[in-house]
Amino acid sequence: MREQQAVASSRRPPASGEGPAAPSPSLRIVDTVALTVGIVLGAGIFKAPSLVAAQTGSGGSMLLAWLLGGVASLVGALCYAELASTWPHAGGEYHYLHRALGRGPAFLFAWARLTVIPTGSIALLAFVFGDYASQLVPLGPYSSAVYAAAVVVGLTAVNVAGLRQGTRTQNLLTGLEVLGVVALCIAGLLLAPAAPAAAVPVTAATPPATSWGLAMVFVLLTYGGWNEVAYLSAEVRGSRRSLAWALLASLGFVTALYLLVNVAYLRGLGHAGMEGSEAVAADLMARALGTGGVLAISVLIAISVLTSANATVLTGARTDYAFGRDSVLFNGLGKWHARANTPTRALLVQGAITLALVGLGAVTRQGFQTMVEYTAPVFWLFFLLTGVSLLVLRVREPDTPRPFRVPLYPLTPLVFVGLCAYVLYSSIAYTGPGALAGLAVLGTGGVLLAVEVARTRRTPRGSPRRVRHYPRLQRPKEVT
Repeated sequence: MREQQAVASSRRPPASGEGPAAPSPSLRIVDTVALTVGIVLGAGIFKAPSLVAAQTGSGGSMLLAWLLGGVASLVGALCYAELASTWPHAGGEYHYLHRALGRGPAFLFAWARLTVIPTGSIALLAFVFGDYASQLVPLGPYSSAVYAAAVVVGLTAVNVAGLRQGTRTQNLLTGLEVLGVVALCIAGLLLAPAAPAAAVPVTAATPPATSWGLAMVFVLLTYGGWNEVAYLSAEVRGSRRSLAWALLASLGFVTALYLLVNVAYLRGLGHAGMEGSEAVAADLMARALGTGGVLAISVLIAISVLTSANATVLTGARTDYAFGRDSVLFNGLGKWHARANTPTRALLVQGAITLALVGLGAVTRQGFQTMVEYTAPVFWLFFLLTGVSLLVLRVREPDTPRPFRVPLYPLTPLVFVGLCAYVLYSSIAYTGPGALAGLAVLGTGGVLLAVEVARTRRTPRGSPRRVRHYPRLQRPKEVT
């Protein structure tokens, strides 16, 4: 009873200022759905389809790849739904890894979240925005990077202002984004003239085996981001089970929309036309509406990028906050601003690191490609470990109440782990030097982990900084 009272009192925010506040249930289910759809339904659907078409042999196989991507994402979502509904926490995967695999993997994941995964994703999206905005209003040789930096600063400021401002911005952008994608489908299915049948003979009966791996890397990159809802699990109103169904419904909706968009691309451009297109959405709109269609799609892509970037900014800082609550080296990140109901310090640090990555992209002059190479292998490595965590926690904590249980256990999480291993291999084989850079940054986390352990041992017993907020739980005692 005392423990329940202590937990309840810890969730009551102080009257004002930045103090020992904590996340509180303030997000509606509609906010959760908007965030999930907004993250997943990003700029990738306007860029990746031509890359997927180039790695598949026909329109049918291309659509199959997109369907498999949706199914794979749903399998992963089932695993995350059990974890998020059973252990709702601002740390998301950090919390699950800590419970299942211990301090080391959790520390490395939190370091990756701080330096590679969400920061690289935000920078990637900001560069896409900069590329299209520069076509409308160029700002010089570094125009794309200037726009990207402005996006990072602006969205960080919106979310520092408060959770309400961040979610309202997200809901508005998501609504505009969905309407725009539906308009793209209408243009391709009803307005654009049907593409003529391909007259080029097929040169190979089956594409190389590695092509499917590369195609799935692009497909799953486009579906990526649905796992971010785990970081909001402690802030969602209603029952824990409703969070799981909101996640599954969001992914089902996005999968159907992605398939519809690709059918529209196929009808308007044909498989060969998609394969040879540098901007597949712009080419389709040009066939349907002329020059005005190209301008319209540029605005749509800008909105889509802002939608995904804002959602990633909002959720990305949650892990940094949880990490700071459990770390000696990064203790300053573990502060929750009660009035704004947001991790202000974590947001500011995340913004600063993202700006540094924007600078790196500006130097290489290949911002989008650099960020894809930088983030993909690290992302899939920890996806794999999260699937392993579900299996471990089922064995270690069998009696823990689970509002949502993954169906067909253990087959479903085993399929998810196998999928993650396959895409991890494919991403390393494709990205090459960029992957090594991301893995090298992750490797520096091992050095920091050693320093963290050493400093924790030197911290006096009883000090608040020595408290481990997310301890590795022991097997429950049997009741006699």
